[in-house]
Formats: sequence, C-alpha cells, structure tokens
Amino acid sequence: MVFTSFFKLVMSQSSSNNSSPLTHFDAQGQAHMVDVGAKASTHRVAVATGAIQMLPATLALVQSGTAKKGDVLGIARIAGIQGAKRTSDLIPLCHPLALTRVAVEFEIPTSSAIPTIVCRATAETVGQTGVEMEALTAVQVALLTIYDMCKAADRGMTITDVKLLEKQGGKTGHWVAP
Repeated sequence: MVFTSFFKLVMSQSSSNNSSPLTHFDAQGQAHMVDVGAKASTHRVAVATGAIQMLPATLALVQSGTAKKGDVLGIARIAGIQGAKRTSDLIPLCHPLALTRVAVEFEIPTSSAIPTIVCRATAETVGQTGVEMEALTAVQVALLTIYDMCKAADRGMTITDVKLLEKQGGKTGHWVAP
C-alpha cells in the first residue's frame, strides 16, 4: 500500500512523456530489469567512498599487520574487487558487466577525532550501463571485510558515509557529488 502510493506520487510528478525517474519500474509499478540494448557503449567510470570507525587499539592492529586473520587491508582490497565483480549476483536488477578496471584504496586520516579507515573504489567498463553499483558494492564489501577481520577485537566498529562521489559516461555524462 505504501509503495503503491509512493509510485503513484512519483509517476504523477514525472515528465510529460509519462516515464518514471525510477527506471526499474514499468508503467504499472512492476519491477523489471532495464533494457539497455539500444544504448551506445561508452567508457564509464564510477568512484565511491565510505569509512569504518573503530577503537584506537583496533586501528593499531590493522596498521601493524598483527591482526589474527592477517593483512586486513590487503584482504579487504581483494574482497572489494571481488564484490564489484559479483554485484549483479547481489543486487537483483543489476546487469552483469564486463569490468575493465576495479581499484580499491584505503586511507587512514590523521586528522580524524575517531580512528577511521576510508575506502575509495573506482570501477570502469566500456558498456551500455553504468558502474555506480559496482563501485558502491566494492566499498561496502571492503569495509565489511575489515569489520569481519577485526570483530574479535572490536564489535563496535561503525561503517559510515558510503556514497557515490563521481560518475562519468553514458547519456547523463559527468556527475560529481556536491
């Protein structure tokens, strides 16, 4: 009932051609996979970020490489790349993509009041649909891996501020988060 009301509101506010800004729903409000067959293949890039906050002792374990499960950031980097590659298996209406590049990087800001590891993921493809979900999934999976590898030392870690920073390519062109 709530979804139906929301969908009707969105449809009533959409453009005069009666297309919804919610592309994964048809005119009847049914979920469907978007047809990208007629779209041109273009170079597409997406950059996402997120962070995990933790106790000082937990960050020290990560930085020293003495966590019980091993090289936390090295394993989290590989997990993030794997997450990007498996996005369409996790998000039901995502198209499987032939990714041409996935990079996952970590930064430990020294100015942060709370010990934090920031993750930044870049996903690229040449294709008919964007790679925003792949970049976002890479960040989430990398941060979840850090949590998993450090939870014995700190169950209070917080994953926060996951968002898209930038996307390039496709019909909508270049977008940068405000």
